[in-house]
Amino acid sequence: MKKAIFMDFYGTVVFEDGEVIEVITKEILDTGKADNTSEIDGYWWREFQSGFMNSYGNKFQTQRALEYQSLEKTIRHFNSTADAKRMSDMMFEYWMKPPIFEEAKEFFEQCPVPIYIVSNIDRGDILKAIEYHGLNPAGVFTSEDARSYKPRRELFEMALEKTGLNPDEVVHIGDSLSSDVAGANAVGIDAIWVNRADKDIPKGVKAVSNLLEVLNALS
Repeated sequence: MKKAIFMDFYGTVVFEDGEVIEVITKEILDTGKADNTSEIDGYWWREFQSGFMNSYGNKFQTQRALEYQSLEKTIRHFNSTADAKRMSDMMFEYWMKPPIFEEAKEFFEQCPVPIYIVSNIDRGDILKAIEYHGLNPAGVFTSEDARSYKPRRELFEMALEKTGLNPDEVVHIGDSLSSDVAGANAVGIDAIWVNRADKDIPKGVKAVSNLLEVLNALS
């Protein structure tokens, strides 16, 4: 049995910010020049990912900074009159008070080993979200602490160092095949993919449909 769990947060314990993004892209569509919200969402995501993948070490920027920069570029690209700061504030408010998945609190209560949050988010935002839901993880490690984002190695390596655990003593739980599963595997940590959308499961990937199934996978 593993000695601890490393766990992603957004998309795994609490919902992603899809609803807020829908509101924002709709407003950009209504105040700018685009064919549909999918076009806006795709451009925005590519801009964010570009900054995200190049943000590490001395080049590190917080998620708040990257989100605002990518949103500003998106608004300009589609000649929108939308207010980037007001929209960013909407996203930051969501990150601090996201809705939680139904079984998440039960999982935290029943899990027989310590749970450490390992998340691509700014520390202040996730601490407020954890407090908002009354969760009690054994520790929290963020991209802001490591100055690097998953799937890069630095965040996982920092979590291992701070906990004093070896890669084979931990399992990482997350909803992203690229950031969570591939990122954890790259440093020798076993991973379990939370596949809530019932997508096809790649060969060699261990998957569950909800967090309570993780308890069986650990036994």
